Amino acid sequence: MSEKSFEGAVPEVSAKQIFGLAFPALGVLAAMPLYLLLDTAVVGTLGGFELAALGAATTIQAQVTTQLTFLSYGTTARSSRIFGTGNRAGAIAEGVQATWVALFVGLGILTVMLIGAPTFAMWLSGDEQVASEAAHWLRVAAFAVPLVLIIMAGNGWLRGIQNTKLPLYFTLSGVIPGAIMIPIFVAKFGLVGSAWANLVAEAITAALFLGALLKHHQGSWAPDWKVMKNQLVLGRDLIMRSLSFQVAFLSAAAVAARFGTASLAAHQVLLQLWNFITLVLDSLAIAAQTLTGAALGAGSARIARRVGNQVIKYSLVFAAGLGIIFLILHSWIPRIFTQDTAVLEAISSPWWIMVAMIILGGIVFAIDGVLLGASDAVFLRNASVLAVVLGFLPGVWISYAVDAGLTGVWCGLLAFILIRLFAVIWRFQSMKWAH
Repeated sequence: MSEKSFEGAVPEVSAKQIFGLAFPALGVLAAMPLYLLLDTAVVGTLGGFELAALGAATTIQAQVTTQLTFLSYGTTARSSRIFGTGNRAGAIAEGVQATWVALFVGLGILTVMLIGAPTFAMWLSGDEQVASEAAHWLRVAAFAVPLVLIIMAGNGWLRGIQNTKLPLYFTLSGVIPGAIMIPIFVAKFGLVGSAWANLVAEAITAALFLGALLKHHQGSWAPDWKVMKNQLVLGRDLIMRSLSFQVAFLSAAAVAARFGTASLAAHQVLLQLWNFITLVLDSLAIAAQTLTGAALGAGSARIARRVGNQVIKYSLVFAAGLGIIFLILHSWIPRIFTQDTAVLEAISSPWWIMVAMIILGGIVFAIDGVLLGASDAVFLRNASVLAVVLGFLPGVWISYAVDAGLTGVWCGLLAFILIRLFAVIWRFQSMKWAH
């Protein structure tokens, strides 16, 4: 496809295009956190012991699967680039190789989890009884790991061909039956019933993604080790980026805890709200990634820049709207989570910092999406690590040293966002990502 023909087909990126991709992506992003909330609530009816075991088990599993999101984001970047050349079959073939990666990596993790579940659970819980129950849950849920990775790969190639509706339908087709099964299975089998419900839900969704691949792919099904190696190299950089985020937020929680119970509780409320906002803004970043990859695949850096400018503009407007809502409802939203006077007081000052982060995040996450669409993962990795080392960690530990409280902790998080903001703006303006 020539630049002229691509420009004629997509003269500019409209709000309808962006939000048409973003809203279904948001549904996919939000479905599992909502499912896990229900899972926690149901298991909580069994008692504190079971809830502690579930907490230990899900923390371990989350650490494994969170690091492998490159199978969705990395596959989207590569698939959308191929799709932009007009090669839809090649874009789908990228999904075949990503699915092979998901299977090989997933089976490796499954083996490790089956063998190491008791040890991992003991490390985290420090209690033999809790560890035993958590290990039982983990050994059942471990069989879902390859399925989760297949789902990530499926999201990746479908986003790459600019189809975010099918992933939403597939996700809901698994999550809804799983949600119905949770109370039934937990009542019958206890805590491990939660793991069985999760396994069935993931199996349904993974089967639907594999069915879509079988329907749309027309070429070879053999593993292509060269393509798989390139996917893993991109994955390595995205994993390092993800680890830097975890260092930042784990450190924030550790320092917040040192300022007392009210401070830690307030931090938890703020962090959950921030996580929700990042889900919303990430959906726009997925749209940016898909559209940028397609534009670059068509061979035009100029069109890719125009796509980026449009996505950034809409994302900033959306983030500003969210920021205004949180600004106006500053005294009401925290009371949804707590009525404790000390916790509410601890929330009050960092709240304004979070509002600023929401607005700045509209730019940061949108450009992140553009750079991911350009497969500029090395830069994103370096920028994230730099933001943690030079911005967040000094800020948060200085806060602890001078007893600045939770406000100081969130100033460290703001520094983390600001450094990333300056880095990604510079990178976007330089156009080095487009080459």
